Amino acid sequence: MEQADAIIVGAGLAGLAAAAELGDRGKRVIVVDQEPRSGLGGQAFWSLGGLFMVDTPEQRRMGIRDSRDLALSDWMGSAQFDRPEDAWPRKWAEAYIDFAAGEMRPWLHQMGLRWFPVVGWAERGGGFADGHGNSVPRFHITWGTGPGTMEHFARRCIEHEGAGLISFQFRHRVDRIDMTNGAAAGVSGTVLADDTAPRGASTNRDAVGDFAFKAASVIVTSGGIGGNFEMVRKAWPTARLGPAPKEMIAGVPAHVDGRMIAISEQAGGQVINGDRMWHYTEGVKNWDPIWPAHGIRILPGPSSMWFDATGKRFAPPALPGFDSMGTLRSILATGYDYSWFVLTQKIIKKEFALSGSEQNPDFTSASWREVIRQRILSGKRATGPVEAFKEHGADFVVADDLDTLVAGMNRIGDVPLDAGTLRAQIEARDRQVDNPFSKDAQMMAIHAARHYRGDRLIRTAKPHRFLDPANGPLIAVKLHILTRKTLGGLQTNLDSQMIGADGAPVPGLFAAGEVAGFGGGGYHGYNALEGTFLGGCIFSGRNAGRSTAIA
Repeated sequence: MEQADAIIVGAGLAGLAAAAELGDRGKRVIVVDQEPRSGLGGQAFWSLGGLFMVDTPEQRRMGIRDSRDLALSDWMGSAQFDRPEDAWPRKWAEAYIDFAAGEMRPWLHQMGLRWFPVVGWAERGGGFADGHGNSVPRFHITWGTGPGTMEHFARRCIEHEGAGLISFQFRHRVDRIDMTNGAAAGVSGTVLADDTAPRGASTNRDAVGDFAFKAASVIVTSGGIGGNFEMVRKAWPTARLGPAPKEMIAGVPAHVDGRMIAISEQAGGQVINGDRMWHYTEGVKNWDPIWPAHGIRILPGPSSMWFDATGKRFAPPALPGFDSMGTLRSILATGYDYSWFVLTQKIIKKEFALSGSEQNPDFTSASWREVIRQRILSGKRATGPVEAFKEHGADFVVADDLDTLVAGMNRIGDVPLDAGTLRAQIEARDRQVDNPFSKDAQMMAIHAARHYRGDRLIRTAKPHRFLDPANGPLIAVKLHILTRKTLGGLQTNLDSQMIGADGAPVPGLFAAGEVAGFGGGGYHGYNALEGTFLGGCIFSGRNAGRSTAIA
């Protein structure tokens, strides 16, 4: 039976961060994952690579004044911690803000990470100063996106693998965490048949054997539940968000199945805040899918008009890119599980970004030449992936006039829309364009966005009339609910040790990343500020790997 100092269950970003730190300490580590080696890096590979960092050189160069205190205020206003069990999540939130405003950037920079110079402004809020949202832009896109983020941690682990400190055991599915006298003793489970499926695609679950590995420390970094619709619906907070959508699309691969959560509970861990979750409202069906029900999130700028399934414009703060959970509640309150963007070619050109490394080949390549070619020298066209969705995506309608656009929307929607009703709302908005003043909250938000140099340069279109043919064609996008992140999870202390039902650490058990609610059992509270998923994986994984409880 193979033995090590620590076993890590899950070879995603949190697992790699923990393994790299343990390897640096000279510890013998076994990393177990049910997917093939081609899946190294897990969900992080598919991400845009955004990191929430505070008071960085990138921010200062863009004229952004940020601070640890402002970031903490934003975080607490967004988290809205209100439960006794939020004690550890609150401590994790404070610790992460200290990290994000302190050593995070220099540490990652020394490791080799670099960032796109324009800082993104995600989750803008749109309510009160003490409520949800980022007061300033904090979303730092890593050059190389998700692959460029995880490759540095993977490189460190592969170096330790070469030195004999880390052993990767792929296609090993953990079925039990083995305990002896209440303390971790190892893991056991099923060896799965080899599978040559491409990264992200579903793999077989054919058993070909059993395994058992021994270690006095087990670190669970297995991810959340976003690929398991049954678990999402079971945990859905109906009273707070409204009924669970009848139709959802998946923002993560099928292997994000939540299996290790119950297994960890059986070993003595405790899940808290399981009803807190993070799903996006701007999902579109991938016309070239990799995993089942594969959806892509549109990262919108602020200018698209947003209508419910019946054709009624949403009221603020349900504006594109402002308040994900608030907008989710607004959509589900209509009795339908989809909504509509209506926009112009000028808007899709400047404002549409698609989440994911594969949808941003220019950023993923880390090539300035490609960024300039795709985003600046492309004339009226949007980036290649966005134009491909416009041409092939089942949720996209393109037309030269509004009547034709609405006819196309009615072909793919469940509720017949009236062109006259949509026209009246669009014309009312268009009348607000001819001067810098407005009573329309969305127009005011657009003007405010363009005060930020980054938005004015690459993210927010100059206000213009939708119904002027010179700005066309008109575009409509049917938007679905897209599953993504588990905000609650296994409760942990700041060393990433699992906390049992008695409030004490379970000897030898650790959790990091999404399975731990990115720290503590839910360090986001009810709302995320973006860039905190990868950031939380890195921080909690690092804390696990550095824990002195791992001898």
